Amino acid sequence: MADARFTDADPAPLALLASDVEDLNVISALAQDAVLPVTEIAFDGRHRQLALLLNRFRWEDAEQARREGRPYERVRAVLLISDVLKVQSDGIDRKDKDLILELLTMSWQAGEDGAGRLLLEFAGDGTLAVEAECLNVELRDVTQPYVAPSRRAPQHPED
Repeated sequence: MADARFTDADPAPLALLASDVEDLNVISALAQDAVLPVTEIAFDGRHRQLALLLNRFRWEDAEQARREGRPYERVRAVLLISDVLKVQSDGIDRKDKDLILELLTMSWQAGEDGAGRLLLEFAGDGTLAVEAECLNVELRDVTQPYVAPSRRAPQHPED
């Protein structure tokens, strides 16, 4: 089976920017269950940016794929956090080059004068804490969608 193409998709590749909590909630939902090797996290202190190259599950297409009986898709996407002052990690061994992370959620803890702390929480209790001057998060698809290797949608236990 051939990979999917953006021209097949509705809507086009995602390109979203979050500058408030409501926007961040949308990006967090669309990035939920994205997987990435720990080696695909890069902090550029000079430009004050943290970038993660994700293999994002296409939640926006999941219902239509289910209805049409076609495979679920993933897409490579960049999660770019700007205006970063400091990055800390807890429960993530950056030296383990074989470590694969699964992003569960992102949340913003507001501080003073628009600054705050962005928390990226991963399966297995790993967390990246990003101190930032302001909330400035971009999610951008950078490849064509491809058939999800598992051919299944991620599952979440009912609360």
